[in-house]
Amino acid sequence: MNRFIVLLTVCFLVWGASLVSAASDPASSNELTKQESKRNLHGAGVQEQGPHSSEVSANPYQARRHIYDKLSTVTGIPWYRLAAIDQYERTMTIANPKKRKTASNPVIGVVVEPPKWVGMLNPDLNDDNPKSIQLFKGIGKDGSGDDRANLNDETDLLYSVASYIGSFGPHNDDFAIGLWNYYENSRAVQRIIQFARLYEHFDRIQINERAFPLPVSATYAYRSTWGMGRHYGGFRIHEGTDIFASHGVPVRSTCFGIVEVKGWNRLGGWRIGIRDINNLYHYYAHLSGYDKQIKQNDIVSPGQIIGWVGSSGYGKPGTSGKFPPHLHFGIYRDRGLIEYAFDPYPSLKKWEQDDKRKERAARKQAAKGKSS
Repeated sequence: MNRFIVLLTVCFLVWGASLVSAASDPASSNELTKQESKRNLHGAGVQEQGPHSSEVSANPYQARRHIYDKLSTVTGIPWYRLAAIDQYERTMTIANPKKRKTASNPVIGVVVEPPKWVGMLNPDLNDDNPKSIQLFKGIGKDGSGDDRANLNDETDLLYSVASYIGSFGPHNDDFAIGLWNYYENSRAVQRIIQFARLYEHFDRIQINERAFPLPVSATYAYRSTWGMGRHYGGFRIHEGTDIFASHGVPVRSTCFGIVEVKGWNRLGGWRIGIRDINNLYHYYAHLSGYDKQIKQNDIVSPGQIIGWVGSSGYGKPGTSGKFPPHLHFGIYRDRGLIEYAFDPYPSLKKWEQDDKRKERAARKQAAKGKSS
């Protein structure tokens, strides 16, 4: 205990000396002036232009984009990378709600544990002084311009995490290295880079639209088959929904996403896996073939044709016909280190109803156009 008190005293003496030196050093004084200018830039002056509280509650996507753009100006980090970090954090909270406590309906989804925020050796886990946090090598910074590094301030949270990751450099490889050093998880690095690509490509935050995997005008049939037994390759439960249709019926992307996997699987045959912006993995199996334009790492949109219904699988590459033609559709949620499947049937029913509603509206609009 005495050794810790001595070490803490020495640290504060060094800190005090550095502040005195900074006050008398012109170069340090200039740096302090730059920091003050930065606070003015993303502090009150910008907040006056921000969305009102009523607008934030009505349009959370607009509120998020406002914060991303504001912090992008300050940090030099593109808004879509900030959005990707924030979105990954949000998906981790959805997947691990008991481990990650957040405010009700937060605009920003970033969660940082107090020891990481204030510094592992900091005796005050409630410390919000940016200077003492820096002394103890915590990541907490003032992003809102109030001279406090507030763990409960959403702007401070995103600014601090982004500043740490961005400190490794501006290039793509630097960004990946920064992500690895912060998360120490290769899956997290992959996901955030994927999300950044999606946000940059579509240049908007709200990319949650969905589509039924088959055209609703086609002839098909399905019911909930979640959890039923399967015996090929050893007993297992069925982790998805089978949609029966004829060979060659188009199979469509259900989401905005990135083609993460494409190729042969012994059980699933010709299959495609697409990762969406909510960190869900959409799995399409037993295809008869792929659209020739679709490649791994491609970006796709809801309703885009990715392949066709078939009966491939249960054997070596090219095996087909061991069961009636159908699409096996599954959804998996990433928890950070593992993924787990959940029943896609309720989602499929909703997407089917939405697509039928859109089709009816399109027919009505076309009929109006002809009559006029």
